[in-house]
Amino acid sequence: MSQTGYFFSIAAEGERLQSSNTEPERIGLHHLLGRLPRDVSRKLLLGERPLKLPEGETLFERGDIGDGCYWLRRGVLAVYVASATGEQRILAILGPNAIVGELAMIDGLPRSASVRALRDCELTFVSRSAFTDMLRRHPELYNDIVTTLAARLRQTDEDMAASSFQSVRSRVARALLQFAHHLGEEARPGRVVIRHRITQSDLAAMAGVARESVSRTLSGWQRQKILEGSARTGLIVHKTRLEEAAAE
Repeated sequence: MSQTGYFFSIAAEGERLQSSNTEPERIGLHHLLGRLPRDVSRKLLLGERPLKLPEGETLFERGDIGDGCYWLRRGVLAVYVASATGEQRILAILGPNAIVGELAMIDGLPRSASVRALRDCELTFVSRSAFTDMLRRHPELYNDIVTTLAARLRQTDEDMAASSFQSVRSRVARALLQFAHHLGEEARPGRVVIRHRITQSDLAAMAGVARESVSRTLSGWQRQKILEGSARTGLIVHKTRLEEAAAE
């Protein structure tokens, strides 16, 4: 896993800004905060005032001080990096119950990527100082942290090994499904429309392939009617067929 501590968090179908079940118990065990005893996590997460982040606003930028993490209660976030000329590349899409910038709780290093809202968001901030104070009161939790980090590293190794056998088509399909899950709206049975502008460079960065490969793959899917429309007018995705491509 990269130093950012961000994860691809695919929301269940229908889990959108207006209807998401966000309780501390819903945070996955692969997150540090998800490994804490229920009473401890609830005290950390529910004792803070929610932060509202409107669509298009930036949560933090690369290089900012890593002074804590955020629990995404509602909304959709994009993790991205920007070039010196301001060109941006999306690395991941995060949905409800994701933890953003979690590794800052451990190392306190500057943020290694930027995060902005793709939809109106509601978050809870957990400061690094509050987390370390909790560990002082519950030193037995250090074992859970070590276990979580070790499991995460092992999973990263396994994912990298598995991805080395995936075709370009499969990788691009998985990346596009990220957008469909988080930003798509049902257009008709089996079809999802994505109105958010998606660039080929975004898909290439998320899929880990060359932009030219993305272009060829998308053109093929257009001919096969797996994709219709365009990023400008709304991209219509044949969800079942795209999932089949992702499983290749």
